[in-house]
Amino acid sequence: MEKSAHKLELLRRIAELEKKQLWHLDVEDDPETYPLMPDDVDYLNEKLSSRIKNKIANIFGARFFDKLIADRQLIIKEVRGIENFKAAPGGKIVTCNHFSVGDNYAVWVALRDHMDGKLLYKVIREGNYTNPPKPFGLFMRHCNTLPLSSQLATMKKFMRAVSILLKRGETILIYPEQGMWWNYRKPRPMQDGAFALAVRNKAPVVPIFITMGDSEVMDGDGFPVQEFTLHILPAIYPDPALSPAEAKAKMKKENYEAWVEVYEEVYGKPLVYSEE
Repeated sequence: MEKSAHKLELLRRIAELEKKQLWHLDVEDDPETYPLMPDDVDYLNEKLSSRIKNKIANIFGARFFDKLIADRQLIIKEVRGIENFKAAPGGKIVTCNHFSVGDNYAVWVALRDHMDGKLLYKVIREGNYTNPPKPFGLFMRHCNTLPLSSQLATMKKFMRAVSILLKRGETILIYPEQGMWWNYRKPRPMQDGAFALAVRNKAPVVPIFITMGDSEVMDGDGFPVQEFTLHILPAIYPDPALSPAEAKAKMKKENYEAWVEVYEEVYGKPLVYSEE
């Protein structure tokens, strides 16, 4: 089967961004969008209409991804370290490397039997909410997503929602690398957001790093479907003896180092980035 020209172009862009160390940028051509205003989003599903849409979206989302699993287009090979998630009390932030539209569902599958009936909330970019890529519009808007916004008033609602969810004992998934790099196996340097929220809310961060291996199944683009192994690592806690900025930097450093350790152990080689 001939390889998809689109996916080959994504791989070329990823290699280019790696050389330039532009770690957080998207490689996809994101559609034009518009600012997310405060009245456009109901973060906590306080409206009846939002709760109904949330229930419907989660049903259809589960059917969509469960079919991918049944068809072996999403393969979760193994989950390691679930005891680390269970050991972190109360509300928590989960970080994960971002390389697939299905990696958030893989995290949900790994955690769902250990969440006391709660759901997984996902922080997403503004454009994925206001102008989501097809066919994921319903999921992006209503499957327990927490969209960021370029508008300060909307971000105040976002921050309030995050605080309420963490106090409630919920789990929030954040991709600290930011942009999705398709099938990229290396851990990337991270943005501050997840760790700033953890420090602000005195919440632990549970790092998850997903490693991959080629399966014998081919996807529709002519590439092997990747088998995911989820490595759930010990929780990282804000240091109350440090200033917020220092505590945030320390958590981010510890998270990145934990990911690198898994990468080097599983793939059996040191982490090396390409350079210009």
